[in-house]
Amino acid sequence: MNAGLDVLCLHLNSYLAQDQVSAVRAAYFFAEQAHGSQMRRDGTPYITHPLAVAEILAHMHMDHQSLMAAMLHDVIEKVGHISKAEAQAENLRKMMLAMTRDIRVIIVKLADRLHNMRTLDVLRPDKRKRIAQETLDIYAPLANRLGMHEVRSNSKIYVFTLVSDARTPDSKAVKVAYGSRHETMTSIQRALETRLKEVGIDAHILGRKKHLFSIYQKMKEKRKSFTEIMDVYGFRIVVNNIDTCYRTLGVTHNLFKPIPGKFKDYIAIPKANGYQSLHSILKAKSGVPVEIQIRTEAMEAMANKGVAAHWLYKDGVENRSQAHAQEWLSSLIELQKNAGNSLDFVENVRIDLFPDEVYVFTPKGRILTLPQGATSVDFAYAVHSDVGNSCVAVKVDGRLSPLSLILSTGQTVEVITAPSAMPNPHWLNFVITSKARSNIRHVLKEQQHSQSVDLGNRLLDKALAAYNTQLTQISDEVIKAVLQELNFNSIDSLLEDIGLGNHAPQLVARRLLPDNTQEPIRINKRRLAIKGTEGLVLAYARCCYPLPGDSIFGHLSAGRGIVVHRDVWSYLMSELRDNPDKCVALQWSKDVNRDFNSELRIEVINQRGMLADIAREVTLSEANIDNIQMTDKDAHHAVISITLEVKNRIHLAQILKRIRILTGVEKVIRLKS
Repeated sequence: MNAGLDVLCLHLNSYLAQDQVSAVRAAYFFAEQAHGSQMRRDGTPYITHPLAVAEILAHMHMDHQSLMAAMLHDVIEKVGHISKAEAQAENLRKMMLAMTRDIRVIIVKLADRLHNMRTLDVLRPDKRKRIAQETLDIYAPLANRLGMHEVRSNSKIYVFTLVSDARTPDSKAVKVAYGSRHETMTSIQRALETRLKEVGIDAHILGRKKHLFSIYQKMKEKRKSFTEIMDVYGFRIVVNNIDTCYRTLGVTHNLFKPIPGKFKDYIAIPKANGYQSLHSILKAKSGVPVEIQIRTEAMEAMANKGVAAHWLYKDGVENRSQAHAQEWLSSLIELQKNAGNSLDFVENVRIDLFPDEVYVFTPKGRILTLPQGATSVDFAYAVHSDVGNSCVAVKVDGRLSPLSLILSTGQTVEVITAPSAMPNPHWLNFVITSKARSNIRHVLKEQQHSQSVDLGNRLLDKALAAYNTQLTQISDEVIKAVLQELNFNSIDSLLEDIGLGNHAPQLVARRLLPDNTQEPIRINKRRLAIKGTEGLVLAYARCCYPLPGDSIFGHLSAGRGIVVHRDVWSYLMSELRDNPDKCVALQWSKDVNRDFNSELRIEVINQRGMLADIAREVTLSEANIDNIQMTDKDAHHAVISITLEVKNRIHLAQILKRIRILTGVEKVIRLKS
């Protein structure tokens, strides 16, 4: 193995100091001794693997400490064989958080994964496929997020044959296609070189060949045939500076005809991973499409090596990949704080590894990069977590727009906030960024906790009131004993569980009282007042749609808290008989001030304009229509089902009165159950 080490050290001598090369050599010998006679599955000494990882890093011109880490990364096995999803997620979480402290952690890990991909053929087919899929799902997108194109593309090349399908292009067909393209490629490249030389631009032009995996992906994503994909001729033009990039663009647009809408300026607005280049698709004189990428030498290095280019270009060259990566890595710390567990954290990171972006402006002209499909709420959280949490409305290009609006590149978004606003659980149905999703879940979880504790306290006090006492009158010793008996760490934890409907307050009340306590004397006399603002721990049954003014009761539902029903609920009597501890006597508070749903059934003569007449009367009554459906009853009659948002029973009665007097309305009823 020393021959391989000598070759490596010869390479290292070209950019590292002698003492640094000696340190790498010492790390190799330590690893060689530690692994001893350990062999890889292909029968080679295990030390060949860390040596190969170090060689990959040397190609990136990584520092000597990274190379030493590569040599030693398997000396101490941190995690054994992992079979459970939680353990895998925890391993990834630790790696992600470690790289927020030192970006070199992930660079070494990606090099390690790349070499493992090169040697997958010795593993069982099922294990090969699992590792390949994990690489596509996590490590290749991660390399892309960090701007490490070479690592990303090479990793995908090695897993290509393991995850492809029936649409996979044949390698022989690709060779034939490239062979037939050779003359056209040469002609286009010669034309570009000649014109650039004429105007005095020194440029290096590379004809780009798509790999099988790239062809396969484009065929799938764009739903194009192999022939259509191979019809595009790609060239990369590398020049000295940014000014020359734009001059070169002008020259190419004069040489070939640009296709409208096919120009992208990633120099002025870099991608989220720091990638910079000018992209344009032109039509050559022969009619074939020509894809041009124009960039500087530094941009070329950044495009290929991403954050690793920081160690390659140390002489004042700005590393945008490094800056963007650090910004993204900082966001991982926030994701960790808001994540419930390792699985949530890893899922949030997966969501965040989007390859396509849109570029949206704040009113002050700041550019924010968002994944494709991002909504106005995603934008609000991208501005700041507090902005997202207090968002109540948005203006897109000066117009009020839905919070669920999917944004497009170039739009200007203004977020309208209110100090008392809170995230809506419904937002989770349309947000796509991990920052938005994790923050919404975090706030809702805290909100649910406080609301559950408050409701649990009220329910327990109500249950204790039947025994002429309350929680504040129970001694600390008794409370501590009951908490221990029920396996709770604190009184708040117990109250939260009661508020969520997981523990019946009557049963807890009996445990808090002496064994000789008499039967409750006022068990159903005192009703719990509800205001409609209890939030996530109070739900209103969709089977009967209770309204302020209705006689109501509550049913404790595990994990949901109290579900409010009207006293016409069909299961009321059976629940009072079989599960009395789950039933809670309720009443409406005097200061209820919100809208509630109610459902009507309207039988009408089937005539033109009937639906519009009913909708008009509802609107004039200052109510909102949530849902409306019309079905034929017979040849001359129809039934309209309508769900409204109303204030209370009186408000609903006013609406019923207006609808009943309409010509063509035969019957109106409020659905009870």
